[in-house]
Amino acid sequence: MLANIARAIEELTSTIRQASEPCKAPDIKLCKANAYHWDARLQALLPVENVSHVPLSLLRGINDIRHLLEQNTLQFARAHSANNALLWGARGMGKSSLVKALHADIVERTDKELKRLVLVEINREDITSLPVLMRAISPLPAQFIIFCDDLSFDTGEATYKSLKTILDGGLEGRPENTLFYATSNRRHLMPRDMIENERSTSISPGEAVHEKISLSDRFGLWLGFHNCSQDDYLEMIAGYVEHYGIAIDPAELKARAVAWAAARGSRSGRVAIQFIRQLAGEKGQAI
Repeated sequence: MLANIARAIEELTSTIRQASEPCKAPDIKLCKANAYHWDARLQALLPVENVSHVPLSLLRGINDIRHLLEQNTLQFARAHSANNALLWGARGMGKSSLVKALHADIVERTDKELKRLVLVEINREDITSLPVLMRAISPLPAQFIIFCDDLSFDTGEATYKSLKTILDGGLEGRPENTLFYATSNRRHLMPRDMIENERSTSISPGEAVHEKISLSDRFGLWLGFHNCSQDDYLEMIAGYVEHYGIAIDPAELKARAVAWAAARGSRSGRVAIQFIRQLAGEKGQAI
C-alpha cells in the first residue's frame, strides 16, 4: 500500500514538473523548397519539391477573387499588413488551386521587395498543433502562408474554439511572418444543424449562434466561389485547349464540353479539367 502511494506521489510530482517547464518549439530549418507539409506527429516540416498546381492564367471565371487574394498575398510577401483568408463556396471552382497557383506565381517573380514566400500545408486533423507550428516558424527568415484545405467542423467538435484563439487572439497572438489561408465548402465552417442545435439548447441562443459564426469572422478576407455559368465554363475549356495545344474543331469542342458537363450535372473548373484530360488522352497527349 505504501509503495503504491509513493509511486502515485512520484508520478504526480513528475507531471507537475513537466507542466511547469517552458514549452519549447521544435527546432525547424528550411531547405531550398518553398512548400512544405506539416507533420504534427513528428513536429517537422516535410519539403514538397514539386507542388501540383496549374498556371495562374488558366484559372478563369474568378478574376475578381483572384485579384483580391493576389493583392493580399503580395502585401504579405512584402512584409506589409495582410488578412487571414477564407475561400468558401462551390466545389471544384478552384479554391485550393488558386492558393497554390498564386503562391507558385509569386515565388517566380523577381520583385526585390518580395520576401521569401513559403507555403505550409496543414491537415484539418492537425489544427490543434497550429500553435506549435507558428511558434516554431516565427523566428525563421521567411513569410509563411499556412494553408488548410477543406477546413470544416462537424457536430460535437470543439477544436474550432482553439482555432479562433490562434487566428488573432491569445497572449502570443499570430506571428507577423505567418498568415492563415483556408478553403471550405461552408461559409461558417460548420453545418447548419450544428448552429441550430446550439440555438435550441442554449440559455442565450443569440450568444450561442454568435459563438459559432464568430469563427469565420476571424478571417479578414472572405472570398465566395459560386457555380459558374456556361460561358465561364466554356472559357475555361478554351483556355486549357489553347494552353495544351489540343487540336479540335471549335464547334465539336463546344458540343462535347456541354455534353460532358450535362452528364455530370454541374459546371466547374474541376469538371473542365476532367474533360480536358479525357480529350487530350483521345488525341494521344499527356497533360
